Amino acid sequence: MNERYDIPAEDDALLAECDVQVFRGSGPGGQSVNTTDSAVRLRHRPSGITVVGRRERSQLQNKRDCLERLRARLEEHNAALDAPSRVPTRKSRAAKARQVEAKRKRSRTKRARGRVDRREE
Repeated sequence: MNERYDIPAEDDALLAECDVQVFRGSGPGGQSVNTTDSAVRLRHRPSGITVVGRRERSQLQNKRDCLERLRARLEEHNAALDAPSRVPTRKSRAAKARQVEAKRKRSRTKRARGRVDRREE
């Protein structure tokens, strides 16, 4: 997924690039939830990004919500490609010295703990 995706301005054009599945939404809502296929799942074929909308009782509203969220996810993906890659850095000499000193202190603390002699038990 290291590829930039064009995001069409029109909803119909974006919808043409997607597989649309309609199903019954779960959750509260009673009988209307059990009888109407109002939940929508959009899978953007080029990128493989999937979004699901099941908040509203209307299939059309859920589809619009899915399209908005799909646009946001695609923009997020494209923005991540523009972000600069991480440049690895080395620890400073002072940071290394602090770490070594902390290890020495921990070692002294552990060595100072009393040992139990088997004969004294």
